[in-house]
Amino acid sequence: MVARLVIAAPGSGAGKTTVATGLMAALRRRGLRVAPGKVGPDYIDPGYHALATGRPGRNLDPVLCGEDRVRPLFAHGAREADLAVIEGVMGLFDGRLGTPGHGSTAHVATLLDAPVVLVVDARGQSRSLAALLHGFRSYDPAVRIAGVLLNKVGSERHTQVLSEACAEVGLDVLGSLPRDPAFELPSRHLGLVTAAEHGRAATEVVDALADKVAGAVDLDAVLRLARSAPPLPPATWDPGLDPDPRRPVISIAGGAAFTFGYAEHAELLTAAGAEVAVFDPLRAESLPEGTAGLVLPGGFPEQHAEELSANAPLRAAVAALATAGAPVHAECGGLLYLARELDGRPMCGVLPADARMTPKLTLGYRDAVAITDSVLQQAGTRRTAHEFHRTELVPAASDTAAWAWRQDGHPRAEGYVLGGVHASYLHTHPAEDPAAIARFVRHCAEFATREP
Repeated sequence: MVARLVIAAPGSGAGKTTVATGLMAALRRRGLRVAPGKVGPDYIDPGYHALATGRPGRNLDPVLCGEDRVRPLFAHGAREADLAVIEGVMGLFDGRLGTPGHGSTAHVATLLDAPVVLVVDARGQSRSLAALLHGFRSYDPAVRIAGVLLNKVGSERHTQVLSEACAEVGLDVLGSLPRDPAFELPSRHLGLVTAAEHGRAATEVVDALADKVAGAVDLDAVLRLARSAPPLPPATWDPGLDPDPRRPVISIAGGAAFTFGYAEHAELLTAAGAEVAVFDPLRAESLPEGTAGLVLPGGFPEQHAEELSANAPLRAAVAALATAGAPVHAECGGLLYLARELDGRPMCGVLPADARMTPKLTLGYRDAVAITDSVLQQAGTRRTAHEFHRTELVPAASDTAAWAWRQDGHPRAEGYVLGGVHASYLHTHPAEDPAAIARFVRHCAEFATREP
């Protein structure tokens, strides 16, 4: 039995992340162990959730992981927690395009049988809020909208009018947060600035959000609502991996430039037998000792291109490791780091391609198939992945591309498989295919124990 609730909104921009993060932090201040969750593939929000709760931020994405894994992954993340607070994605019923809400916040709320609190942007609204709430509550009876948090309210009188509108449709107002530019998290071209990049200021912002929520939200009512969630059938996440006894060292890039990773990735690498070492390419001038494999996750290397380029010793070490045939798994930002250059600044030069910023946002789920055998996948393996960037790589793929899929009716090949390197814009969730992690660890172990 885990007390739980979902923080949702009618649409994007209502303030879900600020409210959810502040709520997590305020509940933690009460001495509660709060397990954070995020619907969908987003990497940035979980960083703030981790600051607020002191636990890893985790994603619940039925599209990337399959809906049968949502409960086990939720149970895994909520172990020994007093309650779970799960932040939604976009609008409550917005899921994968072309589907009836698959992967939406509503979808995850029903899978977890969790009550939903709707965060409403109150600007420009009064009694019409009753109609909006009536529509959302009646749209899908399987989704239990159980309360409202009013955000960006203009005055006490405004709060009163909105509360009366909520009462008309029988929904309780759990709190009312005033308009306040300080009650925002910093953003940029792909959404919020990551907590790692925001540094100490991120902690200060989270503390300020906790203060705001504690003073404006009825936390006792929130707890009662979370505890009203019924028991879930027992669920255990068991990836079924046997650890490789050779214990290869696999180094994962972290720090401010490489923050787009799932918590389960390092956990699965460890379960498969790896010794995981995290390093910061903005600071470290060499790879961790004994590195036999390298994971370069996504992030914002474009924001740190000058510093990454200036760290020539590490760029040379990465290039030497890749040239020697070591397994390298790079996604999105990691792909850019392996290019010859990024916006004219030298990078690692592992890939015969150049990267640059563009005004175009490339975004969406992809049903991809591996088209080249690699240290990560066998050719023919099908994965659901996610693409999210404002950069481009020229050329986009090698003759031995990593993935192929159909987009807008046209075939597309993307990414590079060169020696032990598997590099692509596509983000995959490791929990969807733990066998791929075991395959990568095995190749790393073989590299570590190869004959000189």
